[in-house]
Amino acid sequence: MPVSVRYHFTQDFSVSAKKAFTWCTSYDPQDYSLMGEEGVERQITHVAEGTIVLKDIFCSPTGKFEKQKLVQLYPNDLTWVSTHLTGPNKYSQFLYHISSKGKDTSVLDFTGLHIDYAQKEDAQSLGHRLCHEDANAWKLLAKAMTEELGK
Repeated sequence: MPVSVRYHFTQDFSVSAKKAFTWCTSYDPQDYSLMGEEGVERQITHVAEGTIVLKDIFCSPTGKFEKQKLVQLYPNDLTWVSTHLTGPNKYSQFLYHISSKGKDTSVLDFTGLHIDYAQKEDAQSLGHRLCHEDANAWKLLAKAMTEELGK
């Protein structure tokens, strides 16, 4: 039976909430290079207004594997939801909300529901590890955002 793990963290941004939301949801085939990952191919399909399917193809030592994610954008709320449709974390869901902290500062509130089918570690350890990994990835993204937006 798969194990579900919930975890949460926040990440500060040195740009306004609206600018942060726009930057975070302007999907690009090169997004993974911002996090230091090479060899990932991304295809972006705009399904309808506010609905995107991301298809990411990863190269691993055992071969290639694909993840497809359905992304629902809620720009009025500065929120988006990403649901894994395929891949090793099928049906995992991630909630993102950006709120203002000041004129030129904002914060991302991230909540993850990770579904693990491999069960190679206990849920508590997995939750701590995933939270640490995702928070570190968002630190890199926050730095790239700051550099790109010139703040």
